[in-house]
Amino acid sequence: MSEQLEWALKMHQIENCSCSHGCGCQFGGHPTSENGGCEAILGLQVIEGHYQTLNLTGIKMVFAASWPGAMHDGNGTGVLFIDNQASPEQVTALATIMSGQAGGMPVAAIATLFSAFEGPIMADIDVNEDDYRSSVNIEGVVSAQQTPHLNPVTGEENHVHITFPSGGFMWNDGKIGKTDHMHINRGALNFAFSDTFAANAVVNWPTA
Repeated sequence: MSEQLEWALKMHQIENCSCSHGCGCQFGGHPTSENGGCEAILGLQVIEGHYQTLNLTGIKMVFAASWPGAMHDGNGTGVLFIDNQASPEQVTALATIMSGQAGGMPVAAIATLFSAFEGPIMADIDVNEDDYRSSVNIEGVVSAQQTPHLNPVTGEENHVHITFPSGGFMWNDGKIGKTDHMHINRGALNFAFSDTFAANAVVNWPTA
């Protein structure tokens, strides 16, 4: 199916969520956060990409969401921010892709999981991809900082990966750390966490 679609995005994905380390959603499909729900902030920067003939390389986005239970059970609240440097045509293209209207996984599935969604909202976005210390920031609205796990005996960094040899839902190989902090204050989305799951991966969408 993917070769028939008119878009492709290779992106840095900086992922922070409310699950405990390892993130049960990656394997059993159910969050391991204390409240039983799923809250997440994802920073995205297009390494190379297009929609039809329109070049999308370099554009930055932030996607944030909250679900009362497992993500696949739906009833989520979400928001999409697109960087101010994007042209109106690029904004329209990315909104079409990220809303699932252009087809392709994982966005076609994710788009069905919301009862409320806001965006695209234009903002100045800072995405810093730095292995186990990646970050994403929208001044006064969103902030997420990753940090590596440390060996409890030696204090050295543990460079952890989660891999899906047959292909994952969003990414195939993620560098796994933890959140130093993550928080958002935008409308109905208002949450803050620290010392929870974090992943940094290169994604190639559509996955199918």
